[in-house]
Amino acid sequence: MPDSKRLFDLLISVPFAVLLFPLFVIIAVWIKLDSKGPVFFMQDRIGKDGAPFGIFKFRTMVVDAESLGNQITVGSDPRITRIGHLLRRYKIDELPQLLNVIKGDMSIVGPRPEVPKYVRLYTANQRRVLSVRPGITSPASIKFSNESDLLGKQPDPENYYIQILIPAKIEEDMGYVDHPGILNDLAIIFRTVRKITKHTK
Repeated sequence: MPDSKRLFDLLISVPFAVLLFPLFVIIAVWIKLDSKGPVFFMQDRIGKDGAPFGIFKFRTMVVDAESLGNQITVGSDPRITRIGHLLRRYKIDELPQLLNVIKGDMSIVGPRPEVPKYVRLYTANQRRVLSVRPGITSPASIKFSNESDLLGKQPDPENYYIQILIPAKIEEDMGYVDHPGILNDLAIIFRTVRKITKHTK
């Protein structure tokens, strides 16, 4: 199963990375014109078996945003740039993670990787989500696609994230961990595309 999944990941990530390269260039120019700072944002995340790696994203916030607030994004966070709002709405900021998939840090489908700060709070049972490669999309990322807006409605967003959202997301993704497979991956990819398409209407 791991070999076939890796092949599946490469058969999707490599062609799409090549196909989307012109779009990447346009977005890169747009980001540079919109605000000062690098095109890409790299953040430490925890991957398979607890191994740390650097996740790639298009930068959607001002430089040094993490020093200006929490590691979670809440509602209409003032740290988000003008183009950042657009990139986040349609999940375009996640596309550079195709490079993480090609490198082998991630899969197309798998539990979303978390930052070390929050992984340290996982229970022994919750750490089972680290038994597989993290993914660009997952059942939890589909269900909680409005996570930022949800956090924006809370009086204490970080406490809500730790106490409510993290356990809920892990429980949602645990079903994937327990029932892996290419057909399941295809179903989740389809659901992801359908979810994003709804946001464009």
